[in-house]
Amino acid sequence: MDLGIAGRRAIVCAASKGLGRACAFALAREGVHVTLTARNAEALEATAEDIRKATGVAVTTAPGDIATEEGRAAALAACPEPDILVNNAGGPPPGDFHDWDRDDWIRALDANMLAPIFLIKATVDGMMSRRFGRIVNITSAAVKAPIPILGLSNGARTGLTGFVAGLSRQTVKHNVTINNLLPGPFETDRLRKTMEGGAKAAGRSIDEEMDLRRKTNPSGRFGDPEEFGAACAFLCGAQSGFMTGQNILLDGGAFPGTM
Repeated sequence: MDLGIAGRRAIVCAASKGLGRACAFALAREGVHVTLTARNAEALEATAEDIRKATGVAVTTAPGDIATEEGRAAALAACPEPDILVNNAGGPPPGDFHDWDRDDWIRALDANMLAPIFLIKATVDGMMSRRFGRIVNITSAAVKAPIPILGLSNGARTGLTGFVAGLSRQTVKHNVTINNLLPGPFETDRLRKTMEGGAKAAGRSIDEEMDLRRKTNPSGRFGDPEEFGAACAFLCGAQSGFMTGQNILLDGGAFPGTM
């Protein structure tokens, strides 16, 4: 399926590895020229070179922390008029809410709520004036089914979800859509990190813990990041202009709901 976005320009945040990298690859395979951000400049450039070799599209890197004004400014300087924006940032650490102070909450909000909002603010008017824009926010399945040890993530990402619900109904008449992708368990470094606590408490190795968790998912496995990237690319496609303000769950059927 030709998504009709060859030659478009995209900013993909936190793109050096994991789900962000998968989204960048999927867009590049559709002929989209991508600007990648991440904190680790070396890993970011390695991913950029992999994408260049695999797809031949123009790839620009903008090293920096997207949760900061400086990081966002660097991304926008590298790609001032994106047609596509994929918001993504590493989630805050797990823990007990009794242990979190105000600074912990502010860091979570900066990364997982305010950074996407400020990037949307910086780009959405240009998208509307050009009559094309696709914004995808990578949030979490915890927005749909909160995970107690991920309270910082639950709160920050749900705040972003509420903001998007209102704005996305105002931009769609200009062919600018805003949707959220809610990943469940995917084979990423982040997933392994999240499961370390459970493994330690149970006296298991991390690999044993992950094998057990795979079996609890209806699919019997974790997701492949390439599957996630493909879903992101579709939401960025020309054919998705009638879909906006949606929270799309990719979790192998783990959420036990009818709707």
